[in-house]
Amino acid sequence: MNNNGSTAPKNGAALLGPSPNRKRNSKKTAKERLLEFWQVFDKEDNVLVVINADPDALASAFAVRRLLRYRVKSVTIAYPNEIRRLNNLVMMDLLKIPAERLHTVKPAEFSKRVMLDSQPTHLPAFENINFDVVIDHHPASKGWLATFVDIRKDYGATASMMVEYLRAAGARPSVALATALFYAIKVDTQNFEKKVSLADAISFRYLFNLANLNLVRKIELSSLRRSELNYFRTALSEMKLSKSRIYAHIGKVPNPDILVLIADFLKQVHEAAWVFVSGIHNDKLVVIFRCDGYKKNAGRLAEKIFGQAGSAGGHRESARAEVPLKNMEKDAANLNTNTLIRLTTKHM
Repeated sequence: MNNNGSTAPKNGAALLGPSPNRKRNSKKTAKERLLEFWQVFDKEDNVLVVINADPDALASAFAVRRLLRYRVKSVTIAYPNEIRRLNNLVMMDLLKIPAERLHTVKPAEFSKRVMLDSQPTHLPAFENINFDVVIDHHPASKGWLATFVDIRKDYGATASMMVEYLRAAGARPSVALATALFYAIKVDTQNFEKKVSLADAISFRYLFNLANLNLVRKIELSSLRRSELNYFRTALSEMKLSKSRIYAHIGKVPNPDILVLIADFLKQVHEAAWVFVSGIHNDKLVVIFRCDGYKKNAGRLAEKIFGQAGSAGGHRESARAEVPLKNMEKDAANLNTNTLIRLTTKHM
């Protein structure tokens, strides 16, 4: 055993970042992957499943719990991040997904550790944990070891991969599990507007007749708390439309998610080709960018405007920037919608 109680990789099968083994792994059948996954575990194992909690990670962890039922002594799901988004809290509550904060458990006390929808180098909270299993759909990173690794970056969601494991095991998902996986694929593929694999579509279609679509709609529609409506009122009163661009500075917000909701709402305005919504959170200016992506690139614009002063980036249609107020110089004291207009227009 190593320092935190993790067993050494079986038969030297550890992987470190991209490797020829991973290419061979992509050619394996779903049944072969499942059997190799199961081989990692013993009947007396207490298993810790670590995720950065979002719909895809929560659903995938729920699926692993099903796959390991009766095969291990216990399965605990833990996450380091504070879950603020209401959709995610409703998902956990309605579907009864058992998960707890990572700081309340001791990873070294578990005999096996699993990471889903992420990799050990993605967050500082993961760095001191040795994982036996890593299953993910993001590009492979370097600097970590695991006994069993399944990374398929062409997949739109880890949940699609977990459906394949369940089907290979002959394990028909419960309504709650099917609903979680169905919703996760919808979210991570942005309702199949992103480039995805055929496997995502196959998994989604399989789940369609098993999931409770009423629960899916309930989760999707649970985006706002009543207290957050006041920020929409502020956005509408502060909003300015200029040259097919909507600007709104909200002021201090309890979390940046409300800025995302407002930006997505304002994006529906027909006359708006661009939407810029900003607010202050934890002594940082947070700016949300939205556009249609046609001859436009929100991510590139965000980097151009704020990349040197803070962190910025994203996709063609959506982007985000976070800038410490101490880096804003003269603008920090009097941030308002006019400030947002001035900061953005000089780069457009």
